[in-house]
Amino acid sequence: MNTYKTIKSTTTAEFRDRGSKFLAYTYPLNHADELKTHIQILKKEHPKAVHHCYAYRIGIDGQQFRANDDGEPSGSAGRPILGQIDSAGLTNVLVVVVRYFGGTLLGVPGLINAYKNVTTDALALCEVVEKNIEYTLGLSFDYTIMNEVMTVLKQYEVSILKQDMQLFCEYTIGIPLIHKEACLQRLADIYGLTIVDG
Repeated sequence: MNTYKTIKSTTTAEFRDRGSKFLAYTYPLNHADELKTHIQILKKEHPKAVHHCYAYRIGIDGQQFRANDDGEPSGSAGRPILGQIDSAGLTNVLVVVVRYFGGTLLGVPGLINAYKNVTTDALALCEVVEKNIEYTLGLSFDYTIMNEVMTVLKQYEVSILKQDMQLFCEYTIGIPLIHKEACLQRLADIYGLTIVDG
């Protein structure tokens, strides 16, 4: 497996059931610490909402995920949201569902149905992109060999994740797995370039 599927931008969908309103928001998510910001913004936007339930999955090994019911009966909100992210075969995705209570209890089956449907609708609106799984490493080099380094990075479709230009150029890069061996070989041939693993 050399690629994974994620979403390109944010979408919103709405679902209503017996007066209750469910609003789903999807976000591309690369780090769990971005979650707090999204939740805070939604709580400001929807101060009268009773629940802000969410689920996310990050990474390609499928190990980093979370489902939160935010006060709804256990398993009735976060799990159905996560289930839809997984059904769509996506990762690096966060879905937050904001609920306004309409006065009528929906019961656990009703809640599962609502959270599942609104998440499905929001994800259906997303533009799905296939990205290369990348091998991350650091590079340190002098400005004099910048052109040589950049030529190799371009040739192998390497993404520059972080750069710090001071006395030396310090880069954190992501090499698509399909190009890893060839790219590392070419980088190793550049005189004066220091490679730092992940």
